[in-house]
Amino acid sequence: MTQTSEDVTWLTQEAYNKLKEELAYLSGPAREEVTAKIAAAREEGDLRENGGYHAAKEEQGKQELRIRQLTQLLEKAKVGEAPAESGVVAPGMVVTIAFDGDEDDTMTFLLASREYASSDIETYSPQSPLGGGVNGHKVGEDAVYELPNGKMASVRILKAEPYNG
Repeated sequence: MTQTSEDVTWLTQEAYNKLKEELAYLSGPAREEVTAKIAAAREEGDLRENGGYHAAKEEQGKQELRIRQLTQLLEKAKVGEAPAESGVVAPGMVVTIAFDGDEDDTMTFLLASREYASSDIETYSPQSPLGGGVNGHKVGEDAVYELPNGKMASVRILKAEPYNG
């Protein structure tokens, strides 16, 4: 199967290493911890009314989901350098846009995989309608993307700078 650019998640080496460490922890020590919690709760007796057992099983399910997500992400990841200061919107850039060219109605966000999402800055995936619409455009250009209601929206690219978070 050939990967398209939409299938690839670009990561810096630092981000890739961080995600690999998280996967190793969840697949090893964290998996053992939750298995031990389940075993301890099972020994308490009736599982139908055992809150600790059900909580541990739910934690295990969430953990296994995260392991699958990380595994898929890392399989598709391409490691590269953070983008250069080029004035072109690309993953890893902090982008400032103006809605409908109105420079008083602006928004700044990081164009990146949700794995980069933090409370510091809003993050839009390159696969999202807005992210896909602005990706590849230069500062000063207008970009168009489709809203959830099917209508088209226009934004002007005001800035595109490498993310240093």
